[in-house]
Amino acid sequence: MEPVRDRHATLVDLLDRILDKGLVIYADVIVSVAGIPLIGVNLRTALAGMETMLKYGVMVDWDEKSRAWESEFGSCGREHRKKMNVSISKEEEIILKMFGSCRDTEGIYTT
Repeated sequence: MEPVRDRHATLVDLLDRILDKGLVIYADVIVSVAGIPLIGVNLRTALAGMETMLKYGVMVDWDEKSRAWESEFGSCGREHRKKMNVSISKEEEIILKMFGSCRDTEGIYTT
């Protein structure tokens, strides 16, 4: 069996494969001037979907904490945001309010 190259693969196919299988990058970069090393960067990066990350034991603690937070504070953490409402002083003013939305099992909600 020989490998086959699909010439009609799209960016979506590539992203789907990366999120499904995962991608790990290890890079060591050294910046030097006149043969003298000045800066060293050691990069270790993993890119994958959450299912793949959890399958390999990456970010398990973060996933458990975020799921506990969601179950405690409900849809999009509305109660949590109410508790975090910070009042401003007389010298401060609100110059921009931005609205967002979140997706829940019951639909999309504006926040």
